[in-house]
Amino acid sequence: MAKLRKGVLKRVLKQIAKYKWAVAATLFFALLTVAGTLAAPVFFGQVVKLIVKSGVVYYEKIFEKFIILAALIAVTCVSQWVMSIINNHIAYCVVRDVREEAFVKMQYLPLKFVDGNPVGDIVSRNIADVDQFAEGLLMGFTQLFTGVLTILGTLALMFFYNWIIALVVFVVTPLSLFVAKFIAARTYSLFKKSSEIRGRQTAFIEEMVDNLKVVKAFNREEENLQKFDELNEELTRATLKSVFYSSLTNPCTRFVNAIVYALVALAGALMLVFATPLPIAFDVGILTSLLAYANQYTKPFNEISGVVTELQNAVACAGRIYDLIDEPSRKPDLPSAIELKDVKGDVEFDDVSFSYEEDKRLIENLSLKVKSGQRIAIVGPTGCGKTTLINLLMRFYDPVSGEITVDGHSEFNIKLKSLRKSYGMVLQDTWLKSGTVRENIVFGKPSATEDEIVAAAKAARSHNFIMQLPQGYDTVIGEDGGNLSQGQKQLLCITRIMLCLPPMLILDEATSSIDTRTEQQIQRAFSDMMNGRTSFIVAHRLSTIKNADLILVMRDGNIIEQGTHEQLLELNGFYSRLYNSQFAI
Repeated sequence: MAKLRKGVLKRVLKQIAKYKWAVAATLFFALLTVAGTLAAPVFFGQVVKLIVKSGVVYYEKIFEKFIILAALIAVTCVSQWVMSIINNHIAYCVVRDVREEAFVKMQYLPLKFVDGNPVGDIVSRNIADVDQFAEGLLMGFTQLFTGVLTILGTLALMFFYNWIIALVVFVVTPLSLFVAKFIAARTYSLFKKSSEIRGRQTAFIEEMVDNLKVVKAFNREEENLQKFDELNEELTRATLKSVFYSSLTNPCTRFVNAIVYALVALAGALMLVFATPLPIAFDVGILTSLLAYANQYTKPFNEISGVVTELQNAVACAGRIYDLIDEPSRKPDLPSAIELKDVKGDVEFDDVSFSYEEDKRLIENLSLKVKSGQRIAIVGPTGCGKTTLINLLMRFYDPVSGEITVDGHSEFNIKLKSLRKSYGMVLQDTWLKSGTVRENIVFGKPSATEDEIVAAAKAARSHNFIMQLPQGYDTVIGEDGGNLSQGQKQLLCITRIMLCLPPMLILDEATSSIDTRTEQQIQRAFSDMMNGRTSFIVAHRLSTIKNADLILVMRDGNIIEQGTHEQLLELNGFYSRLYNSQFAI
């Protein structure tokens, strides 16, 4: 655990090092702040001597000292203010860099990671954990520099004034450090556990919000409340435990510091009452300064103990963020990878095998040749591997063995961006972003003209309903389509593909959310769009793929039948049973 924490701290320091000039500036102003703080007790000691000497009070000299003190305090306050501004800048720049690094990594993570982890937990790492990291980092910058410099400065001045008293302070100090380290070692794992539970809670909340209609339809409100209460209680226990241990740091170090202060007072009083045989100049003024220094010396330990607690939390959160950043990215393009140009659409599967889990094979030794311009329909029962085939075509996942080629080029030797740009994909699950209807349509072709957008919308039969919206194409829709119907959202997704018209198409239940009449219109539009383009069509409603050039019937990851609609019906096999089952009463 200590090794892991050390590694996280090294990475944090490495990111801070990017802002070395800002760190140098904050150190300079920290020195000014500490110098002003350390100089004040000297003047207080001199003022005390001016009051007690020979029973006479030197008001003029005292006034002069206070003028200097006022100027000193003003400089200290200004330098502390500037230091805080710089610290804020460093902390939030580092947090911005970490959050950006995490978000960039998310763009290049393989889908396997996203599919295998709760979305809420990933979101929690990018939002809640980064915020916690920022809080701890900011407190660390604000108090750590000045605290350490104050400790070193006061100790040096105490040795200068009276090495005996300074030695007493120096010997007792490790007690405070030991207490802080003892407690800090136990808080890290507790804070890490709290962050993990918070991630699970966020994932659960997001899951429930996304599927609130289903929850209400099945009257699962009470069960969800119970599950949430369990998670909340678990988070409460973990957080209380971490806060309890971390909150022990301050009072424990305060107790040790009170002992230090008392020892300084006692040692100083004894030295004043009993003349020391050592040649050490000592009077009430020096004792006043030393008591002030003892207080200043111990105060940073209290602050640093609080900082250590926050830093433990920050490091625990940073560890979760770095775990995300360290996840292996998808395989980069090979140096020899080519850019696909003038794509014909010849696609071949050569002895391809694939599985999501090593011990559960899904597709084995699949071979298939698709000629340019062919319409390939993929049918079969749920879980047979239809969508997996699409995932392999798009290289969302890579085959375990075998090879997929496009126009004779292995997918591994094609630039990934170029490969995916060659496919236009409409899925059963729609995705629309927050923004205007126009922004959603031009998602794949930002340079599209107004005429092109309207033409694509008309071809997709979405133009009419778009014009009925309050601001037409400039209507702002919310996350995932806002109040649009499922069919309207699907039409916008189809419009997006109509606008791009890539050389190859993938339609995965693309018309499943559209009424029969509109579907017939869309099918005609698709027919025009697919003309001359290699197309892969996944469908459950077999009536929609009668005109396919080739129908692949899949079962348990294998192609068990293939041919045209008429040929497969004549076989009177699995496809025939699937097709006829649609009309069974």
